[in-house]
Amino acid sequence: MKNFALRLFMFVLLSPMALAYDIEEVHLFEASQATGRLTIHSTTDLIYFEPLIKAFQEQNAGIEVEYTVLSSTDLFSAVNDSSVSIDLAISSAMDLQMKLANDGKTLAYRSNATDALPAWARWRDRVFAFTLEPAALLMSKQALDGLEPPRNRQELTAQLRNNAERFAGRVGTYDIRESGAGYLFATQDNRQSDAYWRLAEVMGGLEPKLYCCSGQMIDDIRSGELMMAYNVVGSYAANAFGPDDDGIVVPLQDYTHILQRTALIPASATAESVAGRFIDFLIGDSGQQLLRSETSLSSVSTEELESFQYLRPIRLGPGLLVYLDKIKRRQFLHEWTEALSQPQ
Repeated sequence: MKNFALRLFMFVLLSPMALAYDIEEVHLFEASQATGRLTIHSTTDLIYFEPLIKAFQEQNAGIEVEYTVLSSTDLFSAVNDSSVSIDLAISSAMDLQMKLANDGKTLAYRSNATDALPAWARWRDRVFAFTLEPAALLMSKQALDGLEPPRNRQELTAQLRNNAERFAGRVGTYDIRESGAGYLFATQDNRQSDAYWRLAEVMGGLEPKLYCCSGQMIDDIRSGELMMAYNVVGSYAANAFGPDDDGIVVPLQDYTHILQRTALIPASATAESVAGRFIDFLIGDSGQQLLRSETSLSSVSTEELESFQYLRPIRLGPGLLVYLDKIKRRQFLHEWTEALSQPQ
C-alpha cells in the first residue's frame, strides 16, 4: 500500500500535465474484487476522511477510493485542468468552489438527499455543503498568563499592542497569498468589520509567521513556537488540545465566521454516479452522524447557529465571487501585504 502511494505520488509529481499544482498526500483505499474507482481530490487531511471513506465502502462494495490531499488553490488549479480526471472535489475554500461552478467546470447533481439540504447549503445543484466550521482564535495559556482572554477583536488588538514584547515573533495567521481558505476568511473579515484591518496592522508590527495550513499553526501553538494563531479552521482545533495542554480556543463574540466545507463533481469526472452516491452519503444521516462521532468536523446543523448570535455563516452564492475578480484580488492582497509587513 505504501509503495503504491509512493509510486503514484512520484507519477503525479513528475507528470507534465500535473506540474501546475503540488500533491501533499495520496492514499488508495482498496476493495476486494474491485468493480470501480472513485477519485477524490480534497483539502481535508486524510485522518478526518478515513472513517467516512471506509463506511462508504461498506455500503458500496467493490468501490476503490483514491484520496488525494492538496491545498485549496492547487485543488482549484487541478479541477480547472481538463486533462486531469477528478470525480469529486472537496474544499474548505467556498469561494473557489463557487467560481468553479460558475465557470462551468462542474456537473449538476440532484437527489432526494441534496433536495433535503437547506437552501443556504447548496447552490444550483452543483455545490453542496456538508459541514459548518468556525474560524477560530487559538492562544496559549502561557500567552494569557495574567491576562483575560479577549472577547472581541478590539480587545485582542489592544492586548497584542499592549504586550508587544510578549507576542513579538509568536503570532501566526494564514498566508492568504497561498491559502484559499485564508483568503476567504480575510475577505469576509473585511466585509464584516473595519476592526480586522486594525488587528492586521498590529499583527504586522509583531513580525507574524504566515502559514499555508491550520494544522501547522496548531502544531506551533502546541510546541510553544506560537502564542496566538488567528483564523484557524475550528474543526481542526476542537480536539487538538486537552485540559492539560497549553493551547485553548478563544471565542470572539463580535463575530465568528462559519465556514461551509463543500463538495462538487468536476466536469472531468469519469465516475459521476459514484461521486453522486458519495455526496448523498456525506449529507445523509449516516455520514452526518459519522462526522459528529468519528471526526472533529461539524455536521450541517442549524442548532448551533441559532444558539449563539455572534456566529456568522459564510453563505454559498455569487457574493463569494466578488473578491475573486482579478483587480479586486490584487488590490486586497496589496493592502493585506502592506498591513502584515510593517516593521516592528
